[in-house]
Amino acid sequence: MAIHLTKESKVLVQGMTGGEGMKHTRRMLAAGTDVVGGVNPRKAGRTVDFDDRTVPVFGSVREGMEATGADVTVVFVPPAFAKAAVTEAAEAGIGLAVVITEGIPVHDSVAFISYAKTNGTRIIGPNCPGLITPGQSNAGIIPSDITKPGRIGLVSKSGTLTYQLMYELRDIGFSTCVGIGGDPVVGTTHIDCLAAFEADPDTELIVMIGEIGGDAEERAADYIREHVTKPVVGYIAGFTAPEGKTMGHAGAIVSGSSGTAQAKKAALEGVGVTVGGTPTETARLVLAQLEARRDVTHS
Repeated sequence: MAIHLTKESKVLVQGMTGGEGMKHTRRMLAAGTDVVGGVNPRKAGRTVDFDDRTVPVFGSVREGMEATGADVTVVFVPPAFAKAAVTEAAEAGIGLAVVITEGIPVHDSVAFISYAKTNGTRIIGPNCPGLITPGQSNAGIIPSDITKPGRIGLVSKSGTLTYQLMYELRDIGFSTCVGIGGDPVVGTTHIDCLAAFEADPDTELIVMIGEIGGDAEERAADYIREHVTKPVVGYIAGFTAPEGKTMGHAGAIVSGSSGTAQAKKAALEGVGVTVGGTPTETARLVLAQLEARRDVTHS
């Protein structure tokens, strides 16, 4: 099992014929992703060769879906065109749109996320690394060779910390890793992924990575208290960040105690989440939790 992405997923790539689109489509195919088409109105009807796979280019998402049965799109278009691209995908009724593009104006993100919700399209991102179900499918830019299939579910605001935790826990492996993005507005939240991992029978433990700024992690803590029975291990990026400054791609502003790493850590620990002080310590906490569960099972 997995959440949101499996070996059955059929993937379109909007912007496949651009530099980043070409590079990452090749990597997705190498990871086993069933990339069934690209989308570029100016190059419709052409094909692109990727090693042993020839991928057709369609003029629209709707055309690609009708021809291939695609249910996922990965968006690599420039920021100025992202709103139109995601809106087109949602209008076509695709189930999942993974928006990799960085630097999208917040008002554009608000508009296409709202539109997608009304059309039943799940947005992951924007400004995210995507998601991977190791051994099955990879939609985005997450390296596929740093981990293996396993029973840990990972949801993270940070791309680089996603990769680090995947690597540090590579001997255990993951059910699905989701990089939700660190922009002020995102389509899929920590809570959405917590709910999906809680419902996934093959996810035994959940790792949740947050960042300073905002209150997403505090809201996730409230959700965990009421709805999550599986163990959760957390990490908050930004313990050493200076107060009152805007930092990183999240645009996170910390004011007083609101939005600080310490406040988020306290909220999570208050509902039984163990929180690491560093990524490496977080990985050790995961291993300790899993070992404790094994001891209980075998006693």
